[in-house]
Amino acid sequence: MKDILQRSPRIECLTWGRIRLDDGSAYKDAKLFPGGSRAWDWNETGTRHSPGIQPADAQELLDHGVQVVVLGNGVYERLQVQTDTLQMLEDHGVEVHVEQTEAAVERYNRLVDEGRAVGALIHSTC
Repeated sequence: MKDILQRSPRIECLTWGRIRLDDGSAYKDAKLFPGGSRAWDWNETGTRHSPGIQPADAQELLDHGVQVVVLGNGVYERLQVQTDTLQMLEDHGVEVHVEQTEAAVERYNRLVDEGRAVGALIHSTC
């Protein structure tokens, strides 16, 4: 399991369309994992609000050895999550939380502070 001993980046600030991390990185939508982060580009997997977050979106988090995943489904909770995605994460023994974006950020930061191997997909708008 790659990067499992590294800390996940903490989210410093969330505003409409912008997520800023403690290392100065900023994204519109973000993939966060132990040891790093990157922009979550929906075009890579063809993700749309419906049917929502796909297994391919979450696979990278598994590749980084997460034990828990937080899925931020938007400020107005318009981003759906495919059942297959939840099943894939559960099949890998990963604890999953799907929450409105601000609540997801709060939970994610708490898990980081607890030293958990946490990953997240955070959608910063609708």
